[in-house]
Amino acid sequence: MGTTKDTREAVQAELIFDPLVDATDITVRNMNGEVGLNGTVPSYPQYLEAAAAAQRVSGVKNVHNHLSVVLPDGDYRDDPWLTTAANNALTLNVTVPDGVEASARDGNLTLTGLVDFGRQRAAAELAVAGLTGVRNVKDEIEIAGDADPVDVTGLVQDALDRNAIVEDDSDVHVDASGNTVTLGGHVRTWAEHDAVVGATWMAPGVLQVRDYLDVTG
Repeated sequence: MGTTKDTREAVQAELIFDPLVDATDITVRNMNGEVGLNGTVPSYPQYLEAAAAAQRVSGVKNVHNHLSVVLPDGDYRDDPWLTTAANNALTLNVTVPDGVEASARDGNLTLTGLVDFGRQRAAAELAVAGLTGVRNVKDEIEIAGDADPVDVTGLVQDALDRNAIVEDDSDVHVDASGNTVTLGGHVRTWAEHDAVVGATWMAPGVLQVRDYLDVTG
């Protein structure tokens, strides 16, 4: 993508092409690869998918998702109903540990509890994201456990070396301090970016990931 207009039009085309997104009320702005999504969508999964669609486009370095979820009247659920539905979904999901709970307020879900791995926290988000009536998900789940920074650095680096998406000559570097991992360097695409961040969250004891990766587009 050579110009701002090219990238913006490509993102708009990708949003229209994606069958999981109603792009009718979405506008796209682009400034040197910094893409902003504005407007409304009728569900939280569409809010997430719109950002994922924009990230797939060549030339996109970052996506600022300013979309609002405006539920159709038939999709509104009151707080007690949505709280019960979300907690049932968490209980029925075998990848979500016991003790993770959800509470709803005006369609906004808050998740709390304790897990061992970042991927378990992501699984909890996924378990409730597609429920009717959800407008947003706020994840306040904590991650338990201590980590040896040397072990974490080695585990993450080994995972990146095994990953088919991450190039062998990648300059991505991993620095662990306590339970916090800082990622730096360059990746070509958002798919590669997500592969690096996802691998980092798999390591035991990681409580925070500071993402300073530069997506070159």
